[in-house]
Amino acid sequence: MSTTAVISPKATYTTKLPSIPPLESGDRLTRQEFERRYQAMPRINKAELIEGVVIMPSPVHFSSHSQPHSHIITWLGVYCAATPGVSLGDNATVRLDADNEVQPDALLRLAEKGIINSRIFPGLWLASGALLQEDLLGCVITF
Repeated sequence: MSTTAVISPKATYTTKLPSIPPLESGDRLTRQEFERRYQAMPRINKAELIEGVVIMPSPVHFSSHSQPHSHIITWLGVYCAATPGVSLGDNATVRLDADNEVQPDALLRLAEKGIINSRIFPGLWLASGALLQEDLLGCVITF
């Protein structure tokens, strides 16, 4: 005599997947964890990782940011148009190293075979060299 166990077709088993913690200003994260959390929060349009610390800037104002930003973009656009091998970017995510991933207001990129090596990956710019950035400390910084 044999016995057969039948599991009811109505029985369901669910496994709760761990939720991804929200990205919050001041968090200390690796670049990989920062990217995982950032991608899980599509409503956030700007967050940066600086020396392993998450920075989420407040909204920008017209006279103190937006208007000067447009002047800088115009200036860089003219420079880019007149300089072969230079590309202009606006608000692109830039991986600088393992602890730094920023989203500068403006950047100039030299051609891949230029003096500075950089590569474009899907959705990201991996930079290992010069970067013109205006938004970290409210001034223009050259790396």
